[in-house]
Amino acid sequence: MELSDVIASRRSIRKFRDEDISADTVRLLLDAARLAPSGSNVQPARFVVAQSPAAKEALGRCTPYKFIVKAAVVFVCCADLTAMTAREGRIGELLKEGVFEGVDIDMNDPAAVSPVMDEEAVKAYLSMNVAIAVEHIVLKAVDLGLGSCWLGRFDRRKVKMELALDENVHPVVLLPVGYPDQSPKARPRVALDKLVLKTI
Repeated sequence: MELSDVIASRRSIRKFRDEDISADTVRLLLDAARLAPSGSNVQPARFVVAQSPAAKEALGRCTPYKFIVKAAVVFVCCADLTAMTAREGRIGELLKEGVFEGVDIDMNDPAAVSPVMDEEAVKAYLSMNVAIAVEHIVLKAVDLGLGSCWLGRFDRRKVKMELALDENVHPVVLLPVGYPDQSPKARPRVALDKLVLKTI
């Protein structure tokens, strides 16, 4: 499917057919996430792949969106909060690959200096990186004939407890994925001219 068609046909799917997806398909979805861009190449996205009925039911107890138990798989999309500790090394990898060669960058500009971020700012920054990876899964799912639905409304503490996640793992999004059992119409979107504040 052409990328423009994938983007145009994507819908939030909340009803799924009772049909499993293969391990190869799960791998394709995760690989799409792996290839997502990441600030300073820190790559903080981590995933729990919930496919068993017990795991999906446990997640269903953590959110009002009970339909997730009907999905073939629920990706628990998380941020590894320790990823920032590897930032210097990751930037070193970029330098080694010649990413900045011939690029006009003023490293003496004060804006080039990374600000010291508190714990909440780090969590927000890493969560933003995870969100990019999640959208890669969402679009790849459409390409494979699957549907998904971003879910941000869930009890993160409860998810961490149910899945026995390390304290440095922060759940960002629950993403149920499966074969759609509905064909929703396009959702209302603001006009394109409303998106552009100004052209200067």
